[in-house]
Amino acid sequence: MATGGTINLGVIGLGRGLMLALPALIAHPAIRLVAAADPRPVARERFAAEFGARAYADWAELLADPAIDAVYIAVPHQFHAEQAVAAARAGKHVLVEKPMALSLDDCRAMAGAAQQAGTVLVTGPSHSFDAPVRHAAALIASGAVGAPRLITALNYTDFLFRPRRPEELDPAQGGGVVLSQAAHQIDIARLLAGSPLRSVRAVTGDWDAARPSEGAYAALLDFANGCAATLTYSGYALFDSDALQGGTGEFGQPKDPAAHATARRRIAALSPAEEAAAKLARAYGGASPALPPAPVANEQFGLVLVSCERADLRLMPDGVWTYADDGARFTPLPPPPAAQYGAIAAFAEACRGGPLPPQAGSWGIDTVKACLALSQSAHERREIRIEPEDPLHEQTAPDPGLLEL
Repeated sequence: MATGGTINLGVIGLGRGLMLALPALIAHPAIRLVAAADPRPVARERFAAEFGARAYADWAELLADPAIDAVYIAVPHQFHAEQAVAAARAGKHVLVEKPMALSLDDCRAMAGAAQQAGTVLVTGPSHSFDAPVRHAAALIASGAVGAPRLITALNYTDFLFRPRRPEELDPAQGGGVVLSQAAHQIDIARLLAGSPLRSVRAVTGDWDAARPSEGAYAALLDFANGCAATLTYSGYALFDSDALQGGTGEFGQPKDPAAHATARRRIAALSPAEEAAAKLARAYGGASPALPPAPVANEQFGLVLVSCERADLRLMPDGVWTYADDGARFTPLPPPPAAQYGAIAAFAEACRGGPLPPQAGSWGIDTVKACLALSQSAHERREIRIEPEDPLHEQTAPDPGLLEL
């Protein structure tokens, strides 16, 4: 692929992740969907027909296709590392769903393979790509509102009561809310703080015998520049924090305020086989194949407030509020052509020779490191020290009594 040319993209995994990203992949003018790999014949056949693309039952065959420039890895967490390493060795750029992988060794193998091959590796889509987050981060970096001092983020969803595969509820296999959802909040906080993360102190919740898993957490993040972040998340489908975001759903569409309350009842009525079928129905080629509608606002991941030295910032789906001594002002931010477009556009630009987004290489490792530290802190009831992966990051002496990760 020549720099600045069209990106021939192959997709590994035609599941729910692809369904959410597909409108953005279709909308981006530099991306052409040319191949897919998935074990389900019905999904492969539909993809081949819809996009005039090649379809493979084996992802290794897709990576052997010389016409493919880049791959989007949208498979369950436990398969990310093997496929991303193989893709880099095949000379393909990689966009891999968060979390980057389930272990630091796997993350490092992925980053090392991309570095050795000279290929792009980006973790996403992540809500740190959302336009309000990027706008607030740029405003903070400009110095206009002073240094960030406190970040408050909270999100209450129905995550635990959506149709799930068994491993999605097993923390040992990356299930529960920490690796899947804290990765978003940690990415947001890290981008806004603009500083290496120093330590994590957290508690997690496992409160429903019918859905035993890490379903909630509260965490305190300490950054090297003195900024602190408090992160709260609950996936127990009771309060819906989208009510604090103007009734806008996570992917920028208007949300039925009554839908959230039905999540627990719907899941309770399903047998394990019916739940598995409901999960497949939401995948590409499933019984419910409709793509998400075009967003009317930007994506959002719950309430985010940033207290800086000279202003407080509130991130909303349609823009950013700035509260300062001279009053409150609102900066509107129009929605993208499709949900998750920010991540897709950043990846495409990097593949075409442009700058890498922050969410590349060591960034993904540090986010997984923070997620693992969150769980470790909760289980051991202590603060967990974190050393940045990037050797160019500011290094600070370890605090006495803190574990290092």
